[in-house]
Amino acid sequence: MTNHVTLYQVDAFTAEPFKGNPAGVCILEKEMPDGWMQNIAMEMNLSETAFITPSEGLWKIRYFTPAAEIPLCGHATLGSAHLMFETSIVGKDREIIFSSKAGKLAVKYSDKWIVMNFPAYESRPAAIPPEAAVILGIKPLELYRTDHGWALVILDNETDVKNLRPDFKAMKDSEFGDLIVAAPSSDPEYDFCVRCFAPALGIDEDPVTGSAQSALVPLWYGKTGKKSFITHQVSKRGGVLKASLINGRVEIEGQARTIFKAELLI
Repeated sequence: MTNHVTLYQVDAFTAEPFKGNPAGVCILEKEMPDGWMQNIAMEMNLSETAFITPSEGLWKIRYFTPAAEIPLCGHATLGSAHLMFETSIVGKDREIIFSSKAGKLAVKYSDKWIVMNFPAYESRPAAIPPEAAVILGIKPLELYRTDHGWALVILDNETDVKNLRPDFKAMKDSEFGDLIVAAPSSDPEYDFCVRCFAPALGIDEDPVTGSAQSALVPLWYGKTGKKSFITHQVSKRGGVLKASLINGRVEIEGQARTIFKAELLI
């Protein structure tokens, strides 16, 4: 039996329970084997579960989907920081430095919002293949490949984004296996809308995807000249993010709610 391991579920990028994106969070005294963490993530069956361990004055963070480890996850970082501030593992007047496979991530608490400092990713234009319309159900206006390995598709309007019904089976082994879809928002409260799909990682659709802003914010800055945005993820659960381009990095703001905690019995 593994002693004193508590698992939490946190709804991230929302101030309301049962909205936003649920993340698993597991704070450990020492890092566990990869297979153990992968099994816990598979058992949680959430888009991502974060595992946190203290490491030389920092906090090491690793992210697992039900099928694989990934280098960066926005909502699991937000959920982890929220939990650490909420339980006073770290005081709200202090900064958390996470060490991830995508580099160091600084996170702070500011006026009921959690602010995460993430890398900015370049997006390179790509030719739209003929099969795109078949796989996605619509022909994209623009296609990009991002530094973190995602395909990024721009559609004409928010209605097209909301109505998108991609073929997940066909996507899984295609160049659209990890896909960000965005368009200008039809609601003046928001700058752009987004949905994210990752069947290659065992996630048909991710409810709210903070790490997508690492590519979207620099791209939208190039399109508009603006550096600060309010974005709306128009998934079934939905979520709202504030994101800004600052000193070559992307700052992402969000809120979160802890839903439950459970003791691990194995």
